[in-house]
Amino acid sequence: MQNNKSPNQCGASTSDFAPVPTGITRLSRTFLLWQIWRFIWINLKMIRMIGLSHKCKLPDES
Repeated sequence: MQNNKSPNQCGASTSDFAPVPTGITRLSRTFLLWQIWRFIWINLKMIRMIGLSHKCKLPDES
């Protein structure tokens, strides 16, 4: 038995595939200065969160 369906008709429709990224999305993924800025910003947020958690005093364990 032969399969008479073309490769595009093998059960997967065009809506089953991932969308192509927009120009802005590709730029944000490849632009080095944007990546450096995001790295710095995320690290500052983490430092702040860790600093706030260390300020909390835990009850004495006796």
